[in-house]
Amino acid sequence: MMINDSLTSIDEIQQNEEARKKAFPITSARNFLAHAGVTALPSCATDALTWFGDRSHKDHQEAGDTMKLVDQVRESMAQLIGADQDEIALLGPTALGLNMVSDGIHWESGDEVVFYRDDYPANVYPWRKLKAQGVRPVAMEADEQGVITWKLLESYLSEKTRLVSLATANFLSGYRVDIDEIGKQLKKRGILFCVDGIQTLGAFPFSVEHVDFLSADSHKWMLGPMGAGLVYVDRDRFEACKPTLLGSWNVVSPNFIAQEEIDYYSGARRYEPGSLNLPGIFSMGASVRMLLDCGIEEISKALLSHREYLIEQMKSIDWAPYYFAKAPSEEENWQSGIVTFRLPSDKRSVLLKALESEKVSVSIRHDRAGDTFLRVSAHFYNTRAELDQIVEICRDLD
Repeated sequence: MMINDSLTSIDEIQQNEEARKKAFPITSARNFLAHAGVTALPSCATDALTWFGDRSHKDHQEAGDTMKLVDQVRESMAQLIGADQDEIALLGPTALGLNMVSDGIHWESGDEVVFYRDDYPANVYPWRKLKAQGVRPVAMEADEQGVITWKLLESYLSEKTRLVSLATANFLSGYRVDIDEIGKQLKKRGILFCVDGIQTLGAFPFSVEHVDFLSADSHKWMLGPMGAGLVYVDRDRFEACKPTLLGSWNVVSPNFIAQEEIDYYSGARRYEPGSLNLPGIFSMGASVRMLLDCGIEEISKALLSHREYLIEQMKSIDWAPYYFAKAPSEEENWQSGIVTFRLPSDKRSVLLKALESEKVSVSIRHDRAGDTFLRVSAHFYNTRAELDQIVEICRDLD
């Protein structure tokens, strides 16, 4: 079986309501605008789960061409980020990959690691914990939530900076970081660069050309299941980042007999210690294959179009997006699929009740100061009518 044996083009999804509902059954039940949280699965992903379940109660779970299909998924994930297949480990969640990097590097006392204080916790705690090893965690602060530029980052670097870890986009404000420019600058300085890619992979084109490590679960913009994801390690960093989880899958063990010496299998498989999450991997592979076939460039255009439309409609009812037009003037491509609006605390409960009544899924998030925000994260298959519904609900709050 081909994991992606029945795909629909992006044009068909956007222009044919029947095809849209067939590809994304959630559209018949809810107005789902919360892809920056946990996505609803498209049909291709659940079809892959069903296929694997049906096959696995008739034969063992690794029967037949299972591992060839795993390699197909590995290749799709490599294509998604511009990597080679042997640089991809099929592991999730995001925090697992980030901790593998944090634990796998041999740190020297006095090393510094730079990260953003108000990033999602999965990309904060793996670096803070290094303090116990004599590493100095350097937590950046920004004037605006998530607005990380090279100019700001450079001010936090020193001769002792060993690694920088950033998210591709901030989970609250949606600010999309210029990973390429920052990666180029860090490479010039010999500083390792680790990336949390969960808020843009599947939504915007991405290349790991100037990245050393990347981790991302599939359950947001990749439209995959929870707990399935990818970890990228540049092959030139295999020795710098040692595997920390060891088992029969990544350590050479002929006939399943443990050896005196530890030798790893080639490629990023060295980071996969044991049995793979096969149902999750196949489901993720189906979703990502669909996204690749639709075209990530075309998907990103749809997301930015949604963003522009929603902002204009919300501004018409005096709901301005969080830090709209406050991005640094030199930045042109900071917009992401996340649009956030400040939500008065006295309207929170009323809004939540209205959203549930209308079967609309969005996210409510908070900043460090305790302010509340409405976060809308539409994907390419969402419609303007669905965005209009959010506007009308917010209009009725006034």
